[in-house]
Amino acid sequence: MKHMLLALGLSSALLTSASVWAEAPATMPEAVTQDATTATATTETAAPATSDNITMATAPDNANVPVAAAAEQTVSATEEAAPAAEAAPKVVTGDTAWILTSTALVLLMTIPGLALFYGGMVRKKNVLSTMMYSLSATILVSLIWVIVGYSLAFSGEGAYIGNLGKVLLNGVAFDALSGTIPESLFVIFQMTFAIITVAILSGSVADRMKYSAFMLFIALWVIAVYAPITHWVWAAGGWLFDAGALDFAGGTVVHINSGVAGLVAAYVLGKRIGFGKEAMAPHNLTLTVIGASLLWVGWFGFNGGSALGAGSRASMAILVTQVAAAAAAFAWLIAERFVRGKASVLGGASGAVAGLVVITPAAGFVGVGGALIMGLIGGVVCFWGTTSLKRMLKADDALDAFGLHAVGGIVGAMLTAVCVNSEVIAAAGLELPSLGKQLWIQAEGVLATIIYSGVVTFILLKIVDVIIGLRVNEEQEREGLDITQHGERVE
Repeated sequence: MKHMLLALGLSSALLTSASVWAEAPATMPEAVTQDATTATATTETAAPATSDNITMATAPDNANVPVAAAAEQTVSATEEAAPAAEAAPKVVTGDTAWILTSTALVLLMTIPGLALFYGGMVRKKNVLSTMMYSLSATILVSLIWVIVGYSLAFSGEGAYIGNLGKVLLNGVAFDALSGTIPESLFVIFQMTFAIITVAILSGSVADRMKYSAFMLFIALWVIAVYAPITHWVWAAGGWLFDAGALDFAGGTVVHINSGVAGLVAAYVLGKRIGFGKEAMAPHNLTLTVIGASLLWVGWFGFNGGSALGAGSRASMAILVTQVAAAAAAFAWLIAERFVRGKASVLGGASGAVAGLVVITPAAGFVGVGGALIMGLIGGVVCFWGTTSLKRMLKADDALDAFGLHAVGGIVGAMLTAVCVNSEVIAAAGLELPSLGKQLWIQAEGVLATIIYSGVVTFILLKIVDVIIGLRVNEEQEREGLDITQHGERVE
């Protein structure tokens, strides 16, 4: 609870630089050296010089050791010490190849995946505007990330935010490594996560937000919201990382964060004109199904790539991702058939996305059985989140960013503690506390993300509203954002 209260003050800390701004320099092991010793052809024992890193090698007492044998012992001891002296990390090409592929798959999730998924669900007059949100997130977040976002998220050892040590990737050398992959690859892999997080929250503001306001808002949001929460969860020294929070691929960082921000934005912007009175049916579900399918395929890079290597953990992450998505889609369709009398195409697509969201924080910690349970629960709960809960909240979350992503992320984060697989956890080299303690750690992460993302998002939206205004006028909204914001339309 102390950490959550401290996190609320981070928005002001961003302005007053109350972070750790120095990064400990990396050090290399000192080279082990050994001076040559003078050997004499006598019957005395030959004992080579030693260091702390070399095991003493001596001949038996009273042994008749020739000069050559003594020298051979010395060389042998030096050769045995060599691996310890040369234990510098190296690029593993298999791991690198897989993360290169995963990076492309995660980018595929935003463009074209999410762009099509969202674009098909809005009215025809707003399809280009909605797709442009995803394209613009890809453009602007890429620049923000390399300029300052990566540094704030992954440099330094502060508990709440990184430092400016890697602004413009200044500290990322050409041959620098992050584990077994180049750090430059880690930079762009994480960049794709930041991109899709912003694109997800855009679904809540579809049909009524100014394009200029959206661009200014997301630039500020990546710096003030996304980067700090990423640091909490995934950076060594981050308070949730050190607390032992389990978030394999972004249940809190991506989904709860974007969903809560989207809900706040929906409240601040207000409801669309005619919401609840006029028909606002999706204009082209074909696009939505294609988009959902691309999201499903891309999610293998999202979850499997988060293992940061090619091996058993990545393979299991992909398997459980597939199982959870299928289970959630099935559960959603059953729930929809029971409640509405028909299982819809949109329901099948939404259910699959719900399962993908739910398994995201758990993909590297659970087995197939856990994934099946999480998918079935997640499908039903997210169906409720996009229907009954949405009505209770009285918010015009246009494309259900909150109901799918925040609700699914919360369910996934909490069920991760319950469904962990002991064999998978052991293989990952983790030791977890009791179930009750792990549940509390997970709850801390969920609550801190909700509070911080919600409060800072609200502040940023109000700032943007004062500077340039958030919402198009009534005439522009009725005409459609495609023509009024971009001067184009779909014929």
